[in-house]
Amino acid sequence: MVQKYQSPVRVYKYPFELVMAAYEKRFPTCPEIPVFLGSEVLREARSADGAVHVVERSCRLRVDAPRLLRKIAGVEHVVFVQRNELNWRERTLLIQAHNETFASRVVVKEDCSYTVHPENEDWTCFEQSASLDIHSFFGFENALEKIAMKQYTANVKKGKEVIEHYLHELISQGTSHIPRWTPAPVREEDARSPPEAAGSRGAPLAAPELAGVDGDKLDADYMERCLGRLTPMQESCLIRLRHWLQETHRGKIPKDEHILRFLRARDFHLDKAREMLRQSLSWRKQHQVDLLLQTWRPPAVLEEFYAGGWHYQDIDGRPLYILRLGQMDTKGLMKAVGEDLLLRHVLSVSEEGQKRCEGNTKQFGRPISSWTCLLDLEGLNMRHLWRPGVKALLRMIEVVEDNYPETLGRLLIVRAPRVFPVLWTLISPFINENTRRKFLIYSGSNYQGPGGLVDYLDKGVIPDFLGGESVCNVPEGGLVPKCLYMTEEEQEQGDQLRQWSETYHSASVLRGAPHEVALDILEGESVITWDFDILRGDVVFSLYHTKQQPKPGAREPGARPSGQLVERGWVLGVDYSCAEPPLVCREGESVQGSHVTRWPGVYLLQWRVHSPPGSVACSLPGVDDVLTALHSPGPKCRLLYYCEVLPSSDFRGSMSSLESCTSGFSQLSAATSSSSSGQSHSGSLVSR
Repeated sequence: MVQKYQSPVRVYKYPFELVMAAYEKRFPTCPEIPVFLGSEVLREARSADGAVHVVERSCRLRVDAPRLLRKIAGVEHVVFVQRNELNWRERTLLIQAHNETFASRVVVKEDCSYTVHPENEDWTCFEQSASLDIHSFFGFENALEKIAMKQYTANVKKGKEVIEHYLHELISQGTSHIPRWTPAPVREEDARSPPEAAGSRGAPLAAPELAGVDGDKLDADYMERCLGRLTPMQESCLIRLRHWLQETHRGKIPKDEHILRFLRARDFHLDKAREMLRQSLSWRKQHQVDLLLQTWRPPAVLEEFYAGGWHYQDIDGRPLYILRLGQMDTKGLMKAVGEDLLLRHVLSVSEEGQKRCEGNTKQFGRPISSWTCLLDLEGLNMRHLWRPGVKALLRMIEVVEDNYPETLGRLLIVRAPRVFPVLWTLISPFINENTRRKFLIYSGSNYQGPGGLVDYLDKGVIPDFLGGESVCNVPEGGLVPKCLYMTEEEQEQGDQLRQWSETYHSASVLRGAPHEVALDILEGESVITWDFDILRGDVVFSLYHTKQQPKPGAREPGARPSGQLVERGWVLGVDYSCAEPPLVCREGESVQGSHVTRWPGVYLLQWRVHSPPGSVACSLPGVDDVLTALHSPGPKCRLLYYCEVLPSSDFRGSMSSLESCTSGFSQLSAATSSSSSGQSHSGSLVSR
């Protein structure tokens, strides 16, 4: 594979003639560059008027490689041939170099140029590119590639320092100005003759044309000021990806900060970053994302009930976004505006975040490319695990990860409740590992002391609802009134009903004939979650455990076909036990809950018709009751439900992956572990 390098444009704030005088002091030897052992002139030629000076040199460089590799190769130094073309009239120096040693096994090519700055004729620009192609090298190809590129990129920075060193030396010696070249009178016969070769071993060398400094080149000072410190290879990747965009992309070229995020997301693997960026640009064009901030106006229900907003910045100057997820009615918002509008609102937040980063970069005078999110989870419970809402959240995570990589600098999660591990288990596989490392979790109130929010936010910025001094204008959220929900016709147009029906199962519950779902639990500690909506009638929901096998028959792994499964004759407390107390659920309510199991066996989720006051409800109906129910005129109750089993390894492992020395994780982990191993508990909550 050919390794390539492209430097940014480095600027010396000195005239071209003075920079050339400093450059010539590098020869024939240069103590400032230890690997440069010396050089000798092979060919030299000048034009008749002295404007063009061509020099070829043989340069010896010490091999900075392990002794074993040098011994196998049989060399202690390598020879490069360097060709310089200095044009005093145009004020340019073009440098081409290639290796002679091991030329049949390794091909190294380098091109450099010194030119006048396009906006200031008293400044000089330097640009450099190189390529390394290893055909074969005694089986050490990979090792040599790493050594060569590491040594080369280290010398790139050293080269600029050497020029600056000799510039300061010249100035200290009293040489601060060198007159520009002016043509001398040329006799007519000299003008017709070719340039004489002074000490030349061959024919004179022609000087090629030089392209000026284009707008597609990046200045090194600008990169450090606006993009941050990059290694030479990282600089090269950014410039090459930018060049590729200018050659292939039709339309607006993204800003350098945007391009750099994609490179960082792919660890500066150029091909992977290029493909990721290509797909993202296509997505932006298809959905007109570039116009989003000018065209998007959130619906009134989002402005009132979406509990998120911008709030100053953190101590590093990153824009701060506050999201009170625990106070937000995600299900109500989904039913009021639909998934697509909710996603568009999230995208507008991401676009605004990038815009604020640019503003803070100018305000604070240093590169700021990401923002901080403060996520308040107080109030988070099982109603937030409504499955269409979770699916919509996963879609949003996927879209943001693909198109806004490396925009999140830090995620501060405060007041994480006991139910949080369940939500994290569902969403963590969809979050990039680099992003997950930026998460800091605080349970309870341990975010208030040392090691808490004060390490990342000034006291005057911490919101008042977290005990801070700053009045926060982020909406408080709350339940979205049902009168604001979309009609069924609007939901069908938005394809919402079809998506929800694909996630949920429907069931009819008859009086005397409950609906039951059996789940096989193979290990003692697992997490059962459920989510159901009561469409008609009132029901009683219960969770039972048994070690017996009710009504054997064909079943899918982990679950049996639903229906009535508990056999007549079973005695409560003997053949089966109550894992969760019965919960009365009214028509129109939405119920979510979870249970951490204590023993393996079969767990039964049961819905039965709620008996009126004074009547006796029986969880195990007789044959006569069932026959009566089957001949009743229509179902008494109807519901949509979803249930899932989360293995304990996923449940625990998801939390372990978030451990941080500053997160207060131990308290959250201890609470989770004790509830899992010592006591079963329910997260059942009625949201309507």
